Amino acid sequence: MADMSATARDFAAQPLPSWRRAVLKVGSSLLAGFEGGGLDPRYAAGLARFIESARERQREVVLVSSGAVAAGRGRIAAGGDGLVLRQALASLGQASLIAFWQQLSSVPVAQVLLTHDDLRNRRRYLNARASLRELLRLGALPVINENDTVAVDELKLGDNDNLAAAVASLVDADLLLIATDIGGLYSGHPQRDPNARPIERVAAVTPELLLAASGGAGALGTGGMRTKLEAAAKAATAGVATALFCGRDDDVVEALALDTLHGTLVSAQNDRLRARKQWLRHAPASGGLRIDAGAANALRVRGASLLPGGVVAVEGEFRRGDVVELRVAEGGEAVGRGLVQYNSAELGRIKGRHSRDIEAVLGFRYGESVVHRDDLVMLGGRAADPHAVDSDGNEPASGPATDEVSQ
Repeated sequence: MADMSATARDFAAQPLPSWRRAVLKVGSSLLAGFEGGGLDPRYAAGLARFIESARERQREVVLVSSGAVAAGRGRIAAGGDGLVLRQALASLGQASLIAFWQQLSSVPVAQVLLTHDDLRNRRRYLNARASLRELLRLGALPVINENDTVAVDELKLGDNDNLAAAVASLVDADLLLIATDIGGLYSGHPQRDPNARPIERVAAVTPELLLAASGGAGALGTGGMRTKLEAAAKAATAGVATALFCGRDDDVVEALALDTLHGTLVSAQNDRLRARKQWLRHAPASGGLRIDAGAANALRVRGASLLPGGVVAVEGEFRRGDVVELRVAEGGEAVGRGLVQYNSAELGRIKGRHSRDIEAVLGFRYGESVVHRDDLVMLGGRAADPHAVDSDGNEPASGPATDEVSQ
């Protein structure tokens, strides 16, 4: 990068935090075409290449993409900007938005429409979480957008920024990447304040910092830098760091693929995995599962998920999403605790069965695992951590761990 761009010169290079799964949010200001509406691939193509590079390194990316309204304007002539009109345009544009990303992707693209109600409702939250996990396992690229057609209260300034932060927590991401149309956070508006200086690292998002955030709502976007900082603050409390960068700058986007950030890094406030494991360790259990020795060994040694074939008996009554204790069938040793993906009655019917039999027995399937490894904490021993890094911060050479346990 000998002749680096102005943005890359303003924001000195800094390493990205180690990550295996990231959420990338792309706003409509990077996607929208000119006055006639529609979508323009000139900036999206570079971001798609970054996603492809991440996949080649055995990393996973979930894309939160705006642009449905802009895509809708490209399909039908409509004046005005009222809420109902925007909802209609979003409905018209969703298919075009997914087709747009599919043209730039070498893998299948999956559309996922969410509202904040989906993330507040326990059952919907678990369903969305299971679906996204399955899409990633299948090697697809999930493209998430607000369900603007029905989200009357949620279609507000900067909503997709906040949605991206919620999704980062939903999918247990290690990093939130927010592509903007400026270099990152400045001490003032860089185009209006000659004394504005780039801010490369933020330890915590404070009220004072929010007041100093540059930018406002753009003509094509739904949020400025303030809403991006609000999203970063939410991600930070969930233990996810946020990188703000210019998605219009090829040099900056290409550097991301080399784990180098020219932009603003907002630090995580907690260790995500540690905080989650701590909660699982101490949360009251609603019931228990007796598992065979083979399953217990797979959990301990390989960090695998618990599949129904390893379940010998179900103890107590519990609902999907409750914390259950895992005990070895012979001897009763407690080996772990986790969030269960099926309720006690359903588990009573599928215990001991192969994962492929779940749908045939129940008539539906939430996923192949009874307790997913991301929702599991081991007791009295350490399981292999699929998100672990070595002492130098490098990823395991073998790539993501498998969920398979012999049945």
